[in-house]
Amino acid sequence: MIDVKAIGKGIREKVEAVSGHTDERSCGKIIYSGDGIIHIAGLRNVKYNELLEIRGGYKALALNLERDSVGAVLFSGEDKVRFGDLAYSTGKTVQMRVGEELLGRIVDPLGEPLDGLAELTSQEYRPVEYPAPGIMDRAKVDQPLQTGILAIDSMIPIGRGQRELIIGDRQTGKTAIAIDTILNQKKEDVICIYVSIGQKSSSLAKIVSTLRTEGAMEYTCVVSSTADDPVPLQYLAPYSGCALAEYFMYRGKDVLIVYDDLSKHAVAYRTMSLLLKRPAGREAYPGDVFYLHSRLLERSAKLDAAHGGGSITALPIVETLAGDISAYIPTNVISITDGQIYLESELFNSGVRPAVNVGLSVSRVGGSAQRAAIRQISGQLRVNLAQYRELAIFMQFGSDLDAETQKTLSRGQKMTDTLKQRQYLNYSVKDMVILLAVSQSELVDKIPAKKMTAFVDGLLDYIRVNHASLFDEIDPDKKLTDETKGKIFAVAEEYIDCSVGEGEEHSGRDEDASSGQEEG
Repeated sequence: MIDVKAIGKGIREKVEAVSGHTDERSCGKIIYSGDGIIHIAGLRNVKYNELLEIRGGYKALALNLERDSVGAVLFSGEDKVRFGDLAYSTGKTVQMRVGEELLGRIVDPLGEPLDGLAELTSQEYRPVEYPAPGIMDRAKVDQPLQTGILAIDSMIPIGRGQRELIIGDRQTGKTAIAIDTILNQKKEDVICIYVSIGQKSSSLAKIVSTLRTEGAMEYTCVVSSTADDPVPLQYLAPYSGCALAEYFMYRGKDVLIVYDDLSKHAVAYRTMSLLLKRPAGREAYPGDVFYLHSRLLERSAKLDAAHGGGSITALPIVETLAGDISAYIPTNVISITDGQIYLESELFNSGVRPAVNVGLSVSRVGGSAQRAAIRQISGQLRVNLAQYRELAIFMQFGSDLDAETQKTLSRGQKMTDTLKQRQYLNYSVKDMVILLAVSQSELVDKIPAKKMTAFVDGLLDYIRVNHASLFDEIDPDKKLTDETKGKIFAVAEEYIDCSVGEGEEHSGRDEDASSGQEEG
């Protein structure tokens, strides 16, 4: 006879076993796939920026939430995902792996290693999109972030928690300034994150090689999305880098993050938006391209003591075309940031490097964080340089010059030579105090214009060897006393006598005047 009870019991056991493995995720079917874009029908309760899983192990990012379908961009598998494939919601937004072990590593925007070293073991993650700190959670920016670059630290100072834009045409030294700033943090207890967006792999390899050679990778993480990577990864890269920076900031540490560069980031977002058939606005960018960067850069802040006192200092880089800073993306980012360092092609090509245009560069916050000794000495520096540039332009019309104008031109040219600085040559704050004090004094009148660069290079070495105690008398956080100034001038004059000699002073003045006319 058939045992109905036994059969019923067996069925119940099988049903209970199966119900434990039921996939309750929302499931949909791909109704379009092409150019890395997919449209999915049937998905329910999907969030903006949610991570979707495609059959075959591929992942996508939900960006368009429409009535009948969801538009998403693929992270991989563009040529493998087909019409009719199943897509599943995960209920999670995109997350970035974080942790101390990422320092010294090169990772992709999802936190996976790219450097071929050991696998990362950290299982801690942060969402790549996260609300910026509120106004009441922030503290005043009052601590300097030294770049080691004389022209910037003296006239366009950057504070910890500030967002300072680096803007200029291609090949004007934007990345060089950012890398020099990272190298200068070696003894400053600042963690650095370099985000590469759409760069050539060879360019990134050179940067990483430099960081390794100079010992900077010990405190630096590189988040890489090269030009070979899918557009969604280039779009995610800066947000992923910021998520990693926030991990350290909320633990009370100071972080420097470089976004290189946001022009390519905007282009990546425009590409995705156009393929998703969003309405195009000015220069074909979507209407929310301002929000794209504002929600990123607003996450840089200086937290108050109640929240740990950490900070994120952002150095976003934007590339201009033919010096046009009034284009759409440059004006957007300028309005979000706390100042900009504008690099000019003409200055770069004429040998003034870093090619900082002092007239168009500004720091809206860093002045309150500048070291006291630097602020005291560089107070008139910007005005003097502006006066020199104005006279140099006037000289194009050609005219006889009186002695006072010749002196202004000569000193302006020598000040410009002092501000020239080789890449990877970073000055300490005490070095800067000495150079600024001497270059703005009457001592420079004794130096021939052609020897000014050599004088600057040799002066600091001369002091280190013969008058090392002078550095101990300089306190960067206090104003220079007249006595200390006198000692600096005395040592500088001693070096001038050794290196220039008395016989060359008069000819030097003639060269100064002629060089001023040539500069004009």
